[in-house]
Amino acid sequence: MQFGRTFEEFEVGAVYKHWPGKTVTEYDDHLFCLLTMNHHPLHMDSNYAEKTTDFGKNVVVGNYIYSLLLGMSVPDVSGKAIANLEVESLKHIAPTFHGDTIYGETTVLDKTPSKSKNDRGIVYVETKGYKQDGTVVCVFRRKVMVPTETYIKERGRGHLPGHSDLGGEQPGRPTPSN
Repeated sequence: MQFGRTFEEFEVGAVYKHWPGKTVTEYDDHLFCLLTMNHHPLHMDSNYAEKTTDFGKNVVVGNYIYSLLLGMSVPDVSGKAIANLEVESLKHIAPTFHGDTIYGETTVLDKTPSKSKNDRGIVYVETKGYKQDGTVVCVFRRKVMVPTETYIKERGRGHLPGHSDLGGEQPGRPTPSN
């Protein structure tokens, strides 16, 4: 099971379809709003949303959708990342409502070897999120610094952030006690 990619494994134009999707519940939305202190009634008050908005119902807070998509992309994109460098753009295209299922996919737009260190490179990607009916709800572009195979050979796979190979070294993993 792959978790992230090295610089060499990314190909410009490749599309990674993240799996599985996630059905957004009212609980998810309200908890995220409360954790982030976003108490706008559009997200939290169904009476307000019904009577005062064009949608007639609560809209899921956009930053939850962004965070969800970012998390969905980790196994395919940033699971071996040295650093997340930049979110260049973030666009909320259409609303998401409680009960919608979000799917995501990421396209590799470019990749550039590091100018200062030959054991890493920068991958430029665009992640797109869409609902069960195909409606695009969120698009963002970001740059991620990832290791090269040289990095792994010099430091070993166990030094990759969050890395684990099934059956391989998993630093920090506890042993079950009886």
